[in-house]
Amino acid sequence: MDWDGAYREQGMFDGPPPWNIGEPQPELAALIDAGRIRGEVLDAGCGTGELSLALAEQGYPVVGIDFVATAIAAATATAQQRGLTAASFARADVRTLTGYDDRFSTVIDCTLFHSLPVEGRDDYLRSVHRAAASGAVLYVLVFAKGAFPAEVRTKPNEVDEDELRAAVGKYWEVDEIRPAYICNAEFRVPGAPFELPPHDRDDKGRLKFPAYLLTAHKA
Repeated sequence: MDWDGAYREQGMFDGPPPWNIGEPQPELAALIDAGRIRGEVLDAGCGTGELSLALAEQGYPVVGIDFVATAIAAATATAQQRGLTAASFARADVRTLTGYDDRFSTVIDCTLFHSLPVEGRDDYLRSVHRAAASGAVLYVLVFAKGAFPAEVRTKPNEVDEDELRAAVGKYWEVDEIRPAYICNAEFRVPGAPFELPPHDRDDKGRLKFPAYLLTAHKA
């Protein structure tokens, strides 16, 4: 995936990247509304910052990390425009993140886990564990196995529940994995030899893809 090209709308999609829905994913917005976020937050793989910005608007100090320069520039500009000083953004590879040891009370992975190469998962989970304070909570929203047709060549690394539990459980104490969903805007990949199967839609007409929401904590 050409991530920078996707954010510049010059990538594989016919238009903006479909994961940019202009607000936090509904599953994570529900966590905020339920008061399940605490302390300073690490938004791992923040993209253009919709989640970080929403958290800052609620008064949470939050650091958004992403390796895509275009995404970080957009997130930083939006935070400045809105006067959200509680949100800061940094360009970095979360698999080798340093300088934040034992800092964050909440770590949120909004669709990053399935975007990483499978061989990079271990480094990533170890890295964010190091950045988390004792007792910190981790939330991971990830595509479930089968979310995309098998013939799609460039797609997320979807997981089943056992695979997700085994990967995260090496570093974190897994509390819960439950079925969830990820919203994407309608999208088309020009020239793609496949069609997406029918999907449920939310009340804004966005596609709902099957997913898992994992909750874990740092012992």
